Amino acid sequence: MKYRSAFDIIGPVMIGPSSSHTAGAARIGRIARTLFEKQPTKAVISLYGSFAKTYKGHGTDLALVAGILDFDTFDERIPNALKIAEQLGLEVEFITEDAVMEHPNTVMINLYDEQGKELEIVGISIGGGTVEITEINSFKLKLSGGNPAILVVHHDRFGLISAVTTVLSKHQINIGHMEVSRKDKGDTAVMVIEMDHKIENGVYAELTALDGVDQVIRLVD
Repeated sequence: MKYRSAFDIIGPVMIGPSSSHTAGAARIGRIARTLFEKQPTKAVISLYGSFAKTYKGHGTDLALVAGILDFDTFDERIPNALKIAEQLGLEVEFITEDAVMEHPNTVMINLYDEQGKELEIVGISIGGGTVEITEINSFKLKLSGGNPAILVVHHDRFGLISAVTTVLSKHQINIGHMEVSRKDKGDTAVMVIEMDHKIENGVYAELTALDGVDQVIRLVD
C-alpha cells in the first residue's frame, strides 16, 4: 500500500480511542446531519457487528451523536456529546442488531424532526477515519466522504445527468467519482458526485435551477 503523506498513516486528528470507531463514526454522523440539513429532534442509531459489540467502550456512541450535532472529529466536546444532545432536545436511541453485514463497522442512522421529516443512511467505517456511505433513503450508492461532493435528487428522465455534468464541465470542475441510483424507471433518482474541488455558490444555484432537479445538497465542502 502506498501512502500519500504521514496523515494517511497516523489517521486524522481526532478524539480517541479508535480511528474507525471514533473518527469514522463522527464522520458518518456528520454526513447524516449534512444530508438532514438541520438539527433533528430524534436519532435512532442501529449498530451492527463490531460497532454493536464495542460501541460504548470505544466511544462510538459519543462520536456518532457528536457528528449528528455537527461536531468535527477533533472537537473537544465529543466526550460530552450525549449530555449536550439532551440539553439541545435531541432524543437519541441506540439499537444493537444481530444481523451480519458485509462490513463489521456498520451503522444505520434514522433522523427525524417534529415536522415529519425523515432521513435514513447506512454507513461503514473502513479504518483510519475513512468512511463510506452505502445507502441513503433506500438508494444504494457509494460515497467516501473524503472529497467535495454533492447529492442531486432529481426525476429519472433522459438528458438530466448530462445537464448536471455539463454545468460542472462549464465551470471546469473535474468529477472524481459519480453514481446514479433510482427506485424505478421514471421515478425519483439520486446522483452522488465527488469532485476534485468544491462548487461555488453560483454553480450550486445553476444546478438547483435545472428543470427536473428537486434538491442539491453539498455533502462535503
